[in-house]
Amino acid sequence: MAFVELRQLRYFVAVAEELNFGRAAERLLIAGPSLSQQIKALERDLGVRLFDRDRRSVSLTPAGAALLPHTRALLERADDLKRRAGRLSGSESVRLGYVNWLPSDLTSRTAAVAQVHVDAWVAPSHTQAARVADGSLDLAVCWVRTEDLKRLGLRARLIGADRLYAVAKGTDTSDLPARDADILIDDDVTAWASWNEYAAELTHVTGARAVRISDGAITGPAFFDHVRRCSRPVLNSPKGQTAPLPRDLVRREIVGPKVYWTWSLVWRASEDRTGVLAAVDALCDGVGDLGIHAPDAWLPADDPHAVQG
Repeated sequence: MAFVELRQLRYFVAVAEELNFGRAAERLLIAGPSLSQQIKALERDLGVRLFDRDRRSVSLTPAGAALLPHTRALLERADDLKRRAGRLSGSESVRLGYVNWLPSDLTSRTAAVAQVHVDAWVAPSHTQAARVADGSLDLAVCWVRTEDLKRLGLRARLIGADRLYAVAKGTDTSDLPARDADILIDDDVTAWASWNEYAAELTHVTGARAVRISDGAITGPAFFDHVRRCSRPVLNSPKGQTAPLPRDLVRREIVGPKVYWTWSLVWRASEDRTGVLAAVDALCDGVGDLGIHAPDAWLPADDPHAVQG
C-alpha cells in the first residue's frame, strides 16, 4: 500500500461525518475540488472505494463504514503522540503561584515538560486561585473548595496534604481527640479567609472550640503565645507545619478524626496549552491519596478531594 497521509485520513473522517463534500470542504478550509481529489487518492492508495456518490448524495460504502472507527482511533493516537512530544520539549514558560508550600522536587519533576517560574508574590489561597482565573498565573498551589472551582472556572488535582496537629503546654504528648482542641479564627478575613472557613466547619463537625483572635497569630511566634494563654491544646495551621516548637511546648496528634488540609494544584478549565497541562501531570501523577481517604480522616464537605457519597 502506498504511503497514506494523516491529512487524507482527516479528510475522510470529515466527509464521512458531513456526507457532503461542500460542507466538509468548508469545515476543513480547503477547496471542494481539492478535497475530492484527495479522497480519490486515498481510495486509490487503500485499494477500496470509501464513498458512493452522485450529484445528489454521498454515502459510505461498506468498506468506508468499516474503516471509519479505525481511522478515528488512529487519528486520536496521532494527536496523543503530538501532545506527548510537545510535553517533552520543555520549552513552554509556565507561571506558578503558591501560599507557603511547594513540592520539594518541583523543579526536577517539571524540567522536562515546561519552564516553571515560581511567582515571588506569596498570597493567601483565595487570592492565588483568583489570579489563576484572571490569567495572572497559569497554575497555583492553594486550598480551594468545589464551590470556588465552579465559580472561578478552574480545575484542581491533589498535589499535597498536611495532617494537622495540636500544640500544647506541659509534657503530655498523647493523642488528643479533636473535640478537646481550640481552633483560632482570625478577624482578618482578607488574609485568613480560607483558614477561617476551614476552621469554622471543623469546629462545627467535631465540637472543637473556636477562639476568636485579631492579631494574625494563626502562625508564627504569636501563635505560640496564644498556646501558652489557652487552657487547652491549640490546632496548628498549614503555615505552621514545619516550624520548630519552643522547648516549653509539645506536639499532640489529633485523632477522632485525623484532621487533614489539602493542597490543590489549580488551573483554568479552558486551558489548552501543552506546557501547562504537562506540568499538571508531572506534578500530580503518582501523588496518591496521602491518607486523606482513610476511614478516620476528616476533610471539609466541599473539599474537591473528599470522597463523595
